[in-house]
Amino acid sequence: MATLTKASRRDFLKIAGTSVGGLVIGFSWYSCDSPKMEVLSTDEILSQAKSFNSYLSISPTGDVVIYSPNPELGQNIKTSFPMVVAEELDADWEKVRVLQANLDTEKYDRQLTGGSGAMPHSWERLRKAGATAKFVLVAAAAKAWNVDASEITVEKGIISHKGSGKTGHFGEFVVEAATMTAPEEVTLKDKKDFKIIGTAVKNVDAKEMYTGKPMYGLDFYREGMLHAMIQRAPFGMKIKSVDDSAARGVSGVKDVVTFGTSVAVVGESTWPLMKAKKLLRIDYEPDGAVESTADHDRIFAELMANGKGEVKRKDGDFDAAIKNAAQVVTAEYQCPFVAHSPMEPENFFAHVQGDKVELIGPTQTPDRARQATAQLLGIPPENITVEITRLGGGFGRRLRADFVEEAVEVSRAMNAPVKVTWSREDELTGGAYRPAVRYRFEAGLDASGNMIAYKLRGVGMNAGNCTRENNFPSGAVENVLIESIEHKSSITTNAWRAPITNFLAYAEQSFLDEVALAAGKDPVQFRLDLLQQAKTSPVGGELGYDVDRMIGVVKAAAEKSNWGKDPNVKQGFSVYYSHRSYVAQVADIVMEGGSPVLKKVTAVTDCGMVVNPTGANHQVRGGIVDGMGHAMYGNLTFENGVPKQKNFDSYRLIRMKEVPEIDTHFLDTGFDPTGLGEPALPPTGGAIANAIFSATGRRLRSQPFIEQKEFSDIKLEIRRA
Repeated sequence: MATLTKASRRDFLKIAGTSVGGLVIGFSWYSCDSPKMEVLSTDEILSQAKSFNSYLSISPTGDVVIYSPNPELGQNIKTSFPMVVAEELDADWEKVRVLQANLDTEKYDRQLTGGSGAMPHSWERLRKAGATAKFVLVAAAAKAWNVDASEITVEKGIISHKGSGKTGHFGEFVVEAATMTAPEEVTLKDKKDFKIIGTAVKNVDAKEMYTGKPMYGLDFYREGMLHAMIQRAPFGMKIKSVDDSAARGVSGVKDVVTFGTSVAVVGESTWPLMKAKKLLRIDYEPDGAVESTADHDRIFAELMANGKGEVKRKDGDFDAAIKNAAQVVTAEYQCPFVAHSPMEPENFFAHVQGDKVELIGPTQTPDRARQATAQLLGIPPENITVEITRLGGGFGRRLRADFVEEAVEVSRAMNAPVKVTWSREDELTGGAYRPAVRYRFEAGLDASGNMIAYKLRGVGMNAGNCTRENNFPSGAVENVLIESIEHKSSITTNAWRAPITNFLAYAEQSFLDEVALAAGKDPVQFRLDLLQQAKTSPVGGELGYDVDRMIGVVKAAAEKSNWGKDPNVKQGFSVYYSHRSYVAQVADIVMEGGSPVLKKVTAVTDCGMVVNPTGANHQVRGGIVDGMGHAMYGNLTFENGVPKQKNFDSYRLIRMKEVPEIDTHFLDTGFDPTGLGEPALPPTGGAIANAIFSATGRRLRSQPFIEQKEFSDIKLEIRRA
């Protein structure tokens, strides 16, 4: 069945004659930059193209089609993945088309977006995909020209033999090359010879995005499909009774479907469903603990004081060391539940037809969507297809499949294709939040101001292990005790950008500043001294971080920010390791008219080789803005299992005018690419909080900042330097 987009039904792409079918989004910078040139459509190219492996096909015209398997939600993977393939292929980037691959677990072994792991996992696979294709193309050319393959060179899609002067583009050799067996092992390029990797390449979807082309899940439309919107039960509650008579009376409503703890109104478009949903009369009854924010505060206090902690790390004898310390520093830090708030609320299309299902929409984990559907319906996973649209953000929320299951439930009940759409209110009240966490820190100093004891005790709401026991400063302190306590809450939680570390980094880095102050030491030098200890005389077991790489970003950030050089600039420092990468940040605040003004954030990142500087810069900046906004404003509170904040009028997000100057730097340490979608977020809150303390003497130990009593008479302004 044809897949259409409501914005322009003539603009759909039907990919035929290839191993990857269905709804895909294609783009060519070649056609974009040269609009007057007559070029083949992606359909036409693929109809002639030969497939060389799971990642690429090449047409006799010389055009290259590269498939990007991982969902694209703004992390730029749909551009950087093809860049890696094209680099080893020695393709002409202007002749490259990029398509979003659909779910295919036989071809791709990690087809998901999460944990900043896409590029680290796929780096070598992508390179080999390009290199093996080039190998057989060169072999085909050598056979055609009767020359030795070692005498052939390739550049920008042109194959050349200097001795004979013969040249030809990729397309001239694809038919023969496609019959050849690619080697299992192939020589990859020396990094110094890269021509595409490391250059600033435009986002392959940029034109579609800024011209409003339909490409997101919310854009998806199919003739004859139904729409559904859903009322979900409060946390800890279940449905007792439903009166849907008023909702059914709304024009455009076809049916009302109840399943589990949810009630769906189904109709021809979303507008009447929004009205009908408000007319539902649903009585609920408890189904476990029904919690409010006041309960959470009480639970935190009780478990912090008396809860049995699971020991995650124990080096030396903390109790003895703290007893003999010349000075003891203690502090508690707490963060609330927060929502993911992607620009595009959750939505998904499902068409259940007997024992077969078609799924289409924005998901970070397409295989989880398929597996959840298979389990729900009791059918084999191979009977389910999943097509991936571009995601309008996710930040971990779309790792879940609850919204997919909703679409499947309603499609099964209606025996029709159905698209479920969440409103902003649904997104903020629909659960799967960042866990609320409280930490208690305790540090002991000797008479010389050296930290000789360190304890972290964490209590999390559905957070699992709310510590990262092998992260800094573990390994740098002789006596360490780290404990984690879990409270099973009825409030559902999920991974949220940089899980756990998004707040743990803020708490740890703020506390280390408190300890440095008590020791009478510069905060940067205090960290460097600890890192030197971890390097020369590491304590205990595993170190979860590379000491030299962390030292590198600390020193570089201090240098790039002119740390401590201007007495009129009050600075805060923070450094953190997460998702295989290292980021150090410095926030600059000046006092103007008695108010602190955040002027600048300097960030130094070691994420290994930077594939695309444009995308990398956006990721770091985006992480800083996200980290700053949620540290300043983000807060979900609850009353009897219901979130009080239901839309952006009461759930505050950072605004564009509140973003300071951001100065980004990347260290080239020779490592292969590591994670980048998340590592820039964790250090941000700590850098800003430490700068606020430096400027005002007020220590912020909880988030959001604006709701803390220490912040009550402070108006933090943001102005670009």
